[in-house]
Formats: sequence, structure tokens, C-alpha cells
Amino acid sequence: MNFPFDSDFILKKKKSLRKKLLSSSKEFFEKRIAVLGGSTTSEIVSILELFLLNHGIRPVFYESEYNRYWQDAMFENQELATFKPDIIFVHTSSRNIINWPSQQNSDDEVERMLEAQFDHFVSLWTNLKETYQCPIIQNNFERPNYRLLGNRDISDLRGKSNYVSRLNQKIYGFARNHGDFYIHDIDYLSAVYGLDKWHSSFYWYMYKYALNVNAIPEFAFNLANIIKAILGKNKKAFVLDLDNTLWGGVVGDDGVENLEIGPEMPMGQAYAEFQEYIKFHKDMGIILTICSKNDEQNALAGLQHPNSLLNPEDFTVIKANWNNKDENIYAIAEELNIGTDSLVFVDDNPAEREIVSVRMPSVATPDIGRIEEYISVLDHSGYFENVSLSAEDRKRSELYRQDVSRKQEQRCFGNYEEYLYSLSMQGSIEDFKPINMQRIVQLTNKSNQFNLTTKRYTESEMQQVATNPAYIRLCGQLRDKFGDNGIVSVVLGRIQEYALHIELWLMSCRVLKRDMELAMLDRLAEEAQAVGLDRLIGYYFPTAKNGMVRDFYRQLGFECINEDDSHNTIWSLNISNYVKKNKVIHLEMLT
Repeated sequence: MNFPFDSDFILKKKKSLRKKLLSSSKEFFEKRIAVLGGSTTSEIVSILELFLLNHGIRPVFYESEYNRYWQDAMFENQELATFKPDIIFVHTSSRNIINWPSQQNSDDEVERMLEAQFDHFVSLWTNLKETYQCPIIQNNFERPNYRLLGNRDISDLRGKSNYVSRLNQKIYGFARNHGDFYIHDIDYLSAVYGLDKWHSSFYWYMYKYALNVNAIPEFAFNLANIIKAILGKNKKAFVLDLDNTLWGGVVGDDGVENLEIGPEMPMGQAYAEFQEYIKFHKDMGIILTICSKNDEQNALAGLQHPNSLLNPEDFTVIKANWNNKDENIYAIAEELNIGTDSLVFVDDNPAEREIVSVRMPSVATPDIGRIEEYISVLDHSGYFENVSLSAEDRKRSELYRQDVSRKQEQRCFGNYEEYLYSLSMQGSIEDFKPINMQRIVQLTNKSNQFNLTTKRYTESEMQQVATNPAYIRLCGQLRDKFGDNGIVSVVLGRIQEYALHIELWLMSCRVLKRDMELAMLDRLAEEAQAVGLDRLIGYYFPTAKNGMVRDFYRQLGFECINEDDSHNTIWSLNISNYVKKNKVIHLEMLT
């Protein structure tokens, strides 16, 4: 189910693949997805389910009747309202464009037609957003499979290619200005697949599919990447081999001067372009690490090659030794304090990939092929599908590099409390602000280990909570002498009678054991007391990943008041005479 995959095999074996995926050891969480189609969608739904199951998402679908997307969106629909979708996917295509310009239309008439077509979809999206308050995924429009005006079709205002292109640009503008609205780029997919093959007249006339049925796995795979990204299931870091991966040749045998990288050698440019591609990911906040069977001195010398675009400073962790690679990958995950399922291992050696995939099945180990295929394979795999890019994302590599420095300094202290004081930590804890909302939602969907309930929120859902007076909301930021960690903790409590029920408490694993949880508890108790509450009620719902916080509430002084057969626990803390616990973090005055 990972790229590159066999589309024919998936289409033929979808039932057995579904059975196998459902019987796997994955921990699934359920999401309700409404598919509103402008053409037949049944096979799309079947294959989409497989890719979502592979991501640990068990979908429940609402599927509109053929070409009823507009009616389902715009008119009262009790079935869809009862379904309560978590995500809505609008599957339209160029076949759903109502009016096309002709050579008889004036420029002004074409512009009015374009605006009317765009307004048709804006009203649909607006009504869906107001009614269901959930993320919307919308196909853009693929180019027509013929050009009535030939090459001029793309430049003439009356050309279909030009019309589709300008309509798409209007949709992109809407996406930039509206949260929880995402583009499924079938314009790109159809170009990669080939427009003539994509526009299969046979499947349209026989079954009313707007695309070639054989293209559906690629279509569904790409759509599943958006959904898993919205739900915070992206990868976080590259683990990169060196020899014959970032450069051609073996640095220890061939010498730095003979490595293939740069324009002077036949395949050197391919390696340079791959390094450039990897470095672009660092700018997006993807962590770069090295795992190489090499002497560290040789590894560093290779990275200091004058034509190397990647330098030692670009990598948060470098493991260059003769240990087994699975051991080094585990050590990298430990050092970064992230799960192994957040890692993508890139190595040219199929034997090394096989060992890692067997011993560490949670690590993504793509078959990257030859050097000229590396970029294509990784890019199509969608490991780092981007649905938002926050300020914290852009500086994530530096944040993790700072964490490594903190751990190195910690080793110099015999007393942990002395180490905490040495960090000179300063924090701020406040209610949600619009400027922080993107990061709050992102943290909510990405945090798995320090997350007491693992409840997920879309941007729309969080916006509702942010304006609800029945909630106390806390957003915590932390900085120290090594740098600014940004927003690291989120707490949501619902006021009910004289108690505050903590529905969400999460924290970035980068700041574990730094007493930020104590500072958050102090402020939470203070805010609860200010509105006349005398008790905090906490909830812990165990998952495969959050076992580290099983006793979190007990350690904070809460009393366990209930535990069911699934080991879900409820905790209580009387705050009538609460005594503050944080001693090492200086909290700034809030405005």
C-alpha cells in the first residue's frame, strides 16, 4: 500500500487487502468521511478505505448518489446531518463545469461566466462549512483532453484550458484565505498519469466515472495523504544514508575528492539535485538525520565536500559508526524523543532497507530505486504532505538541535533540579489567540505520547471551543537559554457545575520533565478558582502510544475515582486550598 504500488493488484485484490489491513496490529481511530460526488464514486471510496486503513484511520463513509453533490450540500439533508461528518470530500471534475465559453462570447461575457462558476462552488463550500463545521477537501479541475484552439487554447480567454486554469486560480485564492479548506490536486495527478489516459471515454459513458478506473489507486492514495496530514499522521524526520545515497561512491574507499556530486561528474548533478530536494524539506521543518556505516570523520568530510549542498550543520543527529542501522535508527528516535513511526529511512542498499523494515516495521523504508528516481519516489510517497506551515514548523530543526544541546548539558549536572534552574526557563500561559490557532490545532493532532485523551480537533472545531464561555483554554509557551521552544502545551477544560473537566491535556515531548506541566496545572487551578470552581476532573484514555502518561494525574496529586475494564481512568483534585507547584519556570505577566 506504499508508493510505488501496483495499481492493478490493488484493484483486483481490494477485498483481501481490506481483510488483511483490518486484522493487522495497527491501532485504528475512526473518522466519518462524506463523499459528495459529481460523478460515480463507489470504487474511489473502496480504494480510499484501503489507504486510510494503512495509515491507521478506519473510515466510515457517507456517499452521495450519482451527481447529487450540489443537492446534498445546499439543501436540508437529514441523513448527512445525522452522519455528522468529520471531513467532507467534494469530488467534482471538469465534467461538472456548467457553462463553457464559446468563440461567440465577448471578453466581458467570459469573465461573468467565470465568476458565476466560481460563485457556484463558493456558495457550496460556505454552506457546507456553516452547516457541518468540518474540513472540506475539494478537487481542483483537470485540463480538458482536447484543445479546440490548439496551442492558443491556453492563452485565449475563450479557450477551455485557459478557463480551467483561471478557475483553478480562484479556488487556490479561496484556499489561501479560508482555514480547513484543502485542494486535492487532480490537475497535477491527471498530468502525471497522462490526460489522454485519465479522460477515459469508455469509463465515463459506461459507468460515469470522471477518470480512468485504473487511475483510482493513484487518486485515492493522494487523497488519503491529505486526510492523514489533516489528522496529524505525517512523518517528521528523514534518516539518511550517505554513500551512494547523498553522493555517488564510498567516501572511505574512494576519498572525498572522488565522490560523485556536482556538475563535474556524469551522475554528480543527480546527487546534487537530490541533496537540494532534501534541504528544501529542512526549510519546511522536517528533521534531517544521518545513519551511515562509516567512520564519523569520513562522514563529516563527505558532508564538507565543496559541492555538497548539505553540511553537518543541517543535521540534528549524525550516527556514523559500524553499528547495525536499526540500532542507530532506534537511538536517533530516542535522542529526538519521537516515535519510530515518525521516521523515513532513505538508503540505496536494499539489504539494509530489508533489515530495517523487518526489525522496525513502523519505520518507512521506501524502495527509492536509482539515483535519478530518488526524488520522484519520495515526492510521490507523500510522507510529509503539507496542509499548513506554522512558524514553529520552519524552525523545527533548530528546536530539536537545541534539545540535543540541553541533553548534553544535563550530563554535566549530578542534581536534576540544579540542571533545570541552570536553563533559566521563562514561560507564558494564556488563553488562545487567533495568531496561535494554527499551531494549537497542529499540536493537538500531532501529539501522541504526552496526550491524556488523544482527542483531535479540526481548525473549525477549535475555533468553536475558542469562543465558548463554557471552556477554560490554556496555551503554554516556553523558552530558555538555548532558545525559544514556541507553543509546547495545550489544555482544554469544560466547566460543569463546580468542576472543570479536562478534555484535553497535551505537551510536546521536547519539553518533557521540564516542569512545564506543573506551571500549566498552577495556571489551570488559578483560572478554575477565578470562576468559582473547586475541583479539577482529569481523564486518561490509554492508547498504544500514551502509556508514558498513565500515572500523570497521580503524580500531580489527583485521586483516581474510576477505572473501567479498558483501563480508562478518571481523576479528581480538590483545588480549594491549592498550593502552587512550579518553582523553576518564571512566568511572564500576561496582558
